[in-house]
This record gives sequence, C-alpha cells and structure tokens, in this order.
Amino acid sequence: MSNLENISSLLTENGFSHHGFTELTKPLSIDKYSEWIDKNYYGNMEYLKDHLPIKENPKQISSTLNSAIVITQKYFPNPKPHGLFQHLNIAEYAKNYDYHHWLKKELSELTQKLQELYPSEEFLCYTDSGPILERDLAYRAGLGWIGKNSCLIDKKEGSLFFIAEILTSLKFSISISPSPDHCGKCNLCVEACPTDALLGDKTMDATKCISYLTIENKKPANKKLRSQIGDLMFGCDICQTVCPWNQKIIKSELITNPTKKTTKQETTEELRQILTSSNSQLSKKIKLTPLNRAGAKGLKKNALVVAANIKAKDLASEIRPYTQHETLSELAEWALSEIENS
Repeated sequence: MSNLENISSLLTENGFSHHGFTELTKPLSIDKYSEWIDKNYYGNMEYLKDHLPIKENPKQISSTLNSAIVITQKYFPNPKPHGLFQHLNIAEYAKNYDYHHWLKKELSELTQKLQELYPSEEFLCYTDSGPILERDLAYRAGLGWIGKNSCLIDKKEGSLFFIAEILTSLKFSISISPSPDHCGKCNLCVEACPTDALLGDKTMDATKCISYLTIENKKPANKKLRSQIGDLMFGCDICQTVCPWNQKIIKSELITNPTKKTTKQETTEELRQILTSSNSQLSKKIKLTPLNRAGAKGLKKNALVVAANIKAKDLASEIRPYTQHETLSELAEWALSEIENS
C-alpha cells in the first residue's frame, strides 16, 4: 500500500472518513484574503491580520513541512452536547463541548499513531487554532467548494462540520481536482443574512456578522444592528440552515429526532439565569464550552440584546441594575427602552 492508502485507512478507522490530502503551497485564495484584510472586514480580530505572512507561506511554521492531511468532523447532530441553555438560540456547533479540546485530543491521538508509522517524519495538528487558511486547504484537498456564505460545502456532508488538519513533512503524489461549485444561481444565504454581512463574492464583512457581534466583539453592537440580531444569543446559523445542501440533512435529523418548540417563558428564564449570575458563577458553568469564547460579560451583553428584541418585560428588574454597569450601561438603557415602549 502507498503512504496515501495507509493514512487514508487509518483516518477512516479512527472515524475521519471525510478527509483529503494536498500539498502545502501558497493558498489559492491568499490574494482575496489579503484584500479582505485591507478592507478591514476582520473587525477587531487583529490576529487574522497578524497571521497573514504565515498564511501566505505556511512553511514558515516549519521548513520541513510539505503536505496537509485535511479532515472534517460533523457537529450536527451534536456529537458532544453540553446541555447548557437549551432554550436559547445558540449556534449548533456551540451546543457541543469546545471542539478545540475534544477534537484536538482525537487528532493528537491520530497524530501519535502516524508518528509510530513514520517515526522520522514530522506531524503537527491544528483544529481552527493555527495561522492556516483551512478552507483553502480543504478545497484543494477535494472536500468541497467555497459557497456564497463563505463556508466550505460538500454535496453529501453539507457544511455543518469543523475543519482540522495535520501538517506533515511527508510528500504525497497527489492529483486531485477541486470540487466544482454547486451553488449555481442560488442566493438564499446572501438574501437571508439579517445584517447584510455576506458580500456576494464568497466573502463576508465580519463586522456585520452576527457571529462576530455575539462572540468576538466585546463591545455592544451599534443600535441599527442590535434589532437585527433578533433572538440569536451566541453565533448564527442562518446562512447555513437556509442552504439547500444542509436543508436535507437538517430535515432528516428533525424527522428522526423532532424537537420541542421553545416558549418565550423558557427563553426568558434562561436569560434571567445569565443576568443574575455572577461573572465567576457563569464562567465556571461555561468553562469547557464554546460559550467561553464570549465570556461571562459577553453573554450578559448578548442577553440584554435578546431580552430587548423578544420584549421580555418580565426581565425589566433584572436589566435595571445594568444601567449602572461600567461598560453595559448604555446597552441596558436601550434594552429597557425597547421593552418598556413595546
């Protein structure tokens, strides 16, 4: 068996059946990425700008690296559910424990097996944690095409998956044709985005994206964007859930495991829990989950926006103390106004 066949068998045996291989060369999309940075679409995520030189030449990570083993891991239906805040609207991936931990652990175990097979070679694994253009690698490895929502999409797998990779010094004899674009004339994702964050050229203005506004951005969104966030508490799946390539996957899961519709009262109660918890209490609860990315203060910020948008009058007494908060006072005043004038 060739190296590719050996490694492919090992990946499949370890649960990574959707995988591919590509040479570690200059990314096909680096010029587009550089232009995206120049237009300041990255918001306050300065690391995306700082990593540009390494992303342009990934061999800066280690000069001995030659190839990438790229894998995807589904997060829908939820493989590692944490069960927190089941009545709040949070992104599907965030309903699982933090993939940076469990997926990295699985990938590290796989890397160890590869190291045993090839003791003289180098293997480095990443799970959305390195200065790498992962979607570019996955596209070149034949794992899907880049959709108009800027996500990697596969005809069978959809896009509800994580991308991870193992960079290696191994050289593969690779001849892979990238997946053709199957978006066609469909524009559902662009049209469905509440904040017009999708630019129609397979990129997005992250400063308008609800995922950015509720996770990465530590400051309250401007007033125009607040109402467009709706009841989205952490992250946003809209541009993926409307995608026809995900719709059949989602509908199939809902037929098998129908979900109970959440009531406003249930949502209000969980918002109350967040607003009345101390930062330390909340931080302890979310520690091993993606929600920790926003932090306790970020979740409280988001809770104020959602409470205002769903007109949760029952939370007025819980919101009022935040009008004296060091950084959330203006947002709390706005939320109270929205609720009281509804």
